[in-house]
Amino acid sequence: MLKLYDREASGNSYKARLLLSFLNMPYERVPVAMQDGKNVVDSGYLLLNPRGQIPTLVDGDNTLWGSTAILCYLAARYDETSSWLPRDPARLAEVMQWLELAQNEILTGLFRARAIVKFGLPGDLAAAQQIAQRALGVLDSRLSVQPWLAGNGPTIADIACFPYAALAHEGKVDLAPYAGVVQWIGRIKSLDRFVGMPGI
Repeated sequence: MLKLYDREASGNSYKARLLLSFLNMPYERVPVAMQDGKNVVDSGYLLLNPRGQIPTLVDGDNTLWGSTAILCYLAARYDETSSWLPRDPARLAEVMQWLELAQNEILTGLFRARAIVKFGLPGDLAAAQQIAQRALGVLDSRLSVQPWLAGNGPTIADIACFPYAALAHEGKVDLAPYAGVVQWIGRIKSLDRFVGMPGI
């Protein structure tokens, strides 16, 4: 059985749990605690994930760390429809564009603002909120004219960008100006086998 090292309040861990639910995949959860803003891990965990971060996925002989790698792996290996990670080169590249946003402006904006407000991590809240607004603007430019980020249905692009957009309020970032994003959040929450996390 798949084993996922994660934490309930982690948006990056939630990305993996959400796709696992959409794929209807059973898995074992192994919680990783946080203390003083850092993951509490031992040397055994560092053998699995030398970065000491979460999530980490173990699937037989395959061990993967990082939400982006895990999303790509799960979709490529277990989605028989190829809808979550399209095989067509143009659509695949379109998905990857949004994974870039998730690992850049969403991370340095929405993720950072939430970490500062909710978990007391050090940082410049105003600067993070400004980057968060730029990220939401990019999302909204797409979602105000198309229902999904890449193609005609949900993909891992949507899963990668969803959690921290939906948790924007926890970083004191207002979603009201981004009607396309708000409607997209509702669409994702209405999908079959959707599961939430604290704050969503």
